[in-house]
Amino acid sequence: MVAIAKDQDKCETVARILKAMGHPIRLQIVAILCEEDTHVGAMAERIGSAQAVVSQQLGILRMRGLVSRRRDAGRAVYSLAEPRLRQLVGCMEGCRVVKSA
Repeated sequence: MVAIAKDQDKCETVARILKAMGHPIRLQIVAILCEEDTHVGAMAERIGSAQAVVSQQLGILRMRGLVSRRRDAGRAVYSLAEPRLRQLVGCMEGCRVVKSA
């Protein structure tokens, strides 16, 4: 049995992380931050979404403690606050895609 299956607190923590990442834009943000620290404008351009939308989603990730922000030359630069998200994203990339009917 996997250890997490025995630990209710850990299961709740992991569920909160997955819920926080359970939006396509938030998942894209985390995937981008797995590659590099960057600012909102660059993420919005890569995602193809409005900067305000990306900022809103970043706020959710920050509230959950998954990303952090620092100032660099007057610009907010975001990075992963939880380095193990790289492993999680890598694992998800390997998941088989099943199209719904």
